[in-house]
Amino acid sequence: MLEKKIKLVALDMDGTLLNDKHEISDENVKAISEAQEKGVHVVLSTGRALASCKELSKSLNLSSYLVTVNGSEVYNEKGELIERNAIDTEHIQMMHELSKQHKARIWGVTTDKVWYEGFPEDITAHEWLKFGFEIEDDESRNKVLDTLTKTNMFEISNSSPTNIEVNAIGINKARALRHVCERLGITVDEMMAVGDSLNDIAMITEAGMGVAMGNAQEKVKEAADWITGTNLEHGVAQAIRRWVLEQ
Repeated sequence: MLEKKIKLVALDMDGTLLNDKHEISDENVKAISEAQEKGVHVVLSTGRALASCKELSKSLNLSSYLVTVNGSEVYNEKGELIERNAIDTEHIQMMHELSKQHKARIWGVTTDKVWYEGFPEDITAHEWLKFGFEIEDDESRNKVLDTLTKTNMFEISNSSPTNIEVNAIGINKARALRHVCERLGITVDEMMAVGDSLNDIAMITEAGMGVAMGNAQEKVKEAADWITGTNLEHGVAQAIRRWVLEQ
């Protein structure tokens, strides 16, 4: 199935690299370490902000790039910010009003904080990287999704079946990883991407080897080249061994 040797492994975190306790299994740690020893770049590509993934990255002794907030920020191997893509504050205000109409729980990521439950009084005083809705009711969630989609102003995905994640239009994990590959002098055909949610589809379809977790949403499995074990079965380690270490 592979046309080229894998030189970069892009890993989603929640539901993928992490188990349900938000821990990285010993099996996953070992496989990642062996991939790095082989000279393969291992890049965390997550919806999380830097503050909530930096320590996990350090614990893996990763020496490559880091893609955060669904591609809104990219950090180099020295931990320096090399790219940032914000959402217009007017768009944040519009989504804030939309959430009130549908009584939706929301969160947001700014360059300095992750906002849960409460939002700042002055939205324009912050630089926004992502906006999220958490809506259990399918009908309400679909109405919000429909309104957002019709604007043609956003990159819309999710990180669980009950949420909606919104980034600036055109900003996703695949775009950020293309930038990383260019800087490393490799092609996306030489990348394996592993994930479980809609915010992973772009990188999975673009990668030379797109891998869906066994616990992935059905749309993600349909988009993937290969399906690995679940996040409780060390699916990341299985994929690395199959497509990187055994090649």
